[in-house]
Amino acid sequence: MLLGVNIDHIAVLREARQINDPNPLDALGICKLSGANQITIHLREDRRHIHDNDAKQIIKQSALPVNLECSINDDIIDIVCKLNPHRATLVPENREEITTEGGLDLANNFERIKKVVKKLHKQGIEVSLFIDPNKECVELSQKLGVEWIELHTGTFANLYAMLFSGLQNTHHSIKELELSRSELHILLDKSLNKIKHASKLGHQLGLKVAAGHGLNYQNVSLITSIKQIEELNIGQSIIARSVFTGLAQAIEDMKALIKG
Repeated sequence: MLLGVNIDHIAVLREARQINDPNPLDALGICKLSGANQITIHLREDRRHIHDNDAKQIIKQSALPVNLECSINDDIIDIVCKLNPHRATLVPENREEITTEGGLDLANNFERIKKVVKKLHKQGIEVSLFIDPNKECVELSQKLGVEWIELHTGTFANLYAMLFSGLQNTHHSIKELELSRSELHILLDKSLNKIKHASKLGHQLGLKVAAGHGLNYQNVSLITSIKQIEELNIGQSIIARSVFTGLAQAIEDMKALIKG
């Protein structure tokens, strides 16, 4: 199973002080030497962390393939076509959100996404769709002719955190998930099964299957047990651990868990 390391949160730290330290470019060699298979970044419309020049330099200098996450906004897609990353992962984007919540609404944006996919393919850019793990989204992805789907694991990760971490006892507790442990167990099993079924269907339809969002050192083993998933894209938990262990060790620790 491949590991894409999302380095957005290095830029988050930089933007907190509005200086050029830490520089996301410094992570490229460390990621490669530590066993990462891909660099993942998200060029958001509001440029809250990764900026255009970051994306340009990362794509130019990275020895690893670069997976550029982006919205389907026309201006953003024009930039992606010029930058020419190895892969573009199309994601939904809401400027008020803290992080990406939920997958693309393929049903209501089918024709628009189809045009974007065609435009990216014309530039030789591989395309992935960030989707919720359900039958409809997987089947629509296949009809759109993309190479990859990335299954949104955020619901699974939230349930796991509310069940097995101290999240419930903090001000970040997820109010709608403040349920009994038995209820959380049932919901977690259902969420994991959805990911399993979507992965299997995607594989059967000839799609390469990735997964990401909220994956960390505690919950990742449940996802790595799904054999149809070929790649994980993980960022926040790796960068958070690197504050204490260093980036190389944080990546190596995650790779060891992925390998089992």
